[in-house]
Amino acid sequence: MSSSARASSPDGTVKKTDALGTAEEPNTLKGYGSVPGVIDEVTRVVDHKAERRLCRKFDYRLLPILAVMYLFNALDKGNLGNAETDGMSKDLNFKPNEYNLLLSIFFVPFVIFAPPFSMLGKKFSPARVLPILMFSFGSFTMLSSAAYNFSGMFALRWFLGMSEAAFFPLVIYYLTTFYRRGELARRLAVFYAASNIANAFSGLIAFGVFQIKGSHIPNWRYLFIIEGGVTVLFAIFAFFYLPRSAAEAKFLSEEEKALAFHRIQVDSSAVVNEEFSFREALGIFKHPTTYVFLCIEICLGVPLQGVALFLPQIVGGLGYPTVKTNLYTVAPNVTGAVMLLVLAFSSDWSKLRSPFIVLGFLLTFSGFMIYASIDDVQGDIQVAYFATFMMTWGTSAPSVMLSTWYNNNIAHEGRRVLLTSIGVPLANLMGLVSSNLFRKQDAPKYTPALISVAAFGATGACLTASLALYMWLDNKRRDRSDGVKIRARDIPTERMRDGPASAEFRWFL
Repeated sequence: MSSSARASSPDGTVKKTDALGTAEEPNTLKGYGSVPGVIDEVTRVVDHKAERRLCRKFDYRLLPILAVMYLFNALDKGNLGNAETDGMSKDLNFKPNEYNLLLSIFFVPFVIFAPPFSMLGKKFSPARVLPILMFSFGSFTMLSSAAYNFSGMFALRWFLGMSEAAFFPLVIYYLTTFYRRGELARRLAVFYAASNIANAFSGLIAFGVFQIKGSHIPNWRYLFIIEGGVTVLFAIFAFFYLPRSAAEAKFLSEEEKALAFHRIQVDSSAVVNEEFSFREALGIFKHPTTYVFLCIEICLGVPLQGVALFLPQIVGGLGYPTVKTNLYTVAPNVTGAVMLLVLAFSSDWSKLRSPFIVLGFLLTFSGFMIYASIDDVQGDIQVAYFATFMMTWGTSAPSVMLSTWYNNNIAHEGRRVLLTSIGVPLANLMGLVSSNLFRKQDAPKYTPALISVAAFGATGACLTASLALYMWLDNKRRDRSDGVKIRARDIPTERMRDGPASAEFRWFL
């Protein structure tokens, strides 16, 4: 085997290239080849300054745009609750439980359409499909301002769930085509922190909009118009701004493009820009670890959605008035974003994922159990309020780490995007479970719900630790078989296309 690798050209054909070159410039930056059984520095780049400069360019050019896109995604998803506080149900003559039905129906198309839309994104490039999805959910948000009955709002929430379904999975896949496996967690954390910021300040935005005086239409309609309109405008900008790939990025020189290709070829994808094959992508379900990852997503989704949907009610149990209750939810959400960044940067620095996922689950478990164990939360208000901080710390970090973990262990691009498009919506679907755990008859403390959510956190920690132990033992077995100790980050991903079936495969812990 030579040091050549395969790469898809823009026309979809697969060409052979040098390990550090492009299909058009096969001799660029040569000299990093490897042969089977020999692990040299092929997964590393000698010119670290050039690599850091390249990463900074990606950081400055991609992350701010994607973060703003996800900010609007979170706002357009969650503004229904803000509209409800301004009398939307009364204005539209909702019957009992119809508002809860609007919340629930969103998750059905969100789960159903995530895999097919993600596959389309893989085929036509996330750089084009993501802005189209953003334009769609921005348009449906604006149209919500024109709804005059439950049926109209119900239909719009269905289409909103469709258009948002593949957004987060496609962003994850898109970033894996620019960054190495060990660089991904902190970039995803910066991106995901936009959601925490949206949760923290969506109420403040709504408060400002609801101050409009003398309008002929209810102010909640202005909220949909303003947030949806800005989303549509930004989607148009993103469509022309985002590069389809590093090879087509106009802000990179030819040498930087060659370096970017090499980084992904040896430390992210087995075949860069590989043409999507649904049959090959389904191969991900041959691996038992896939089902463990999906079970962990379920354990993550219940506390994640529980905090996202019911943190105001949990804080409200402390006895604060309505205005202060909304205000006191800001600090836990902001510190959740900070904890996410701290754990993500630590994970990339240590090149480990599983320990930080376990830590997140344990924080979740501790936060909910501490709150549930306090008999008089108003009498012990400081400890109870601190427990709400632990809840957000625990749910923020695993959401990013888990997606990063299984993406790090899948070199096949099609299988990577398929698993992500199922796992992420599955976690969001757990909002249906959380919404049924927090029952009105258990208010204001919701003790049964708190204990149930804590149990999901504990189960997630056990599953993650067990899977990590299996991966560690399997790596040891493979090292003994090969007679050499090899780390996952030292193996070019071109050799790991078949996953665990490959003799040289090593798990990224």
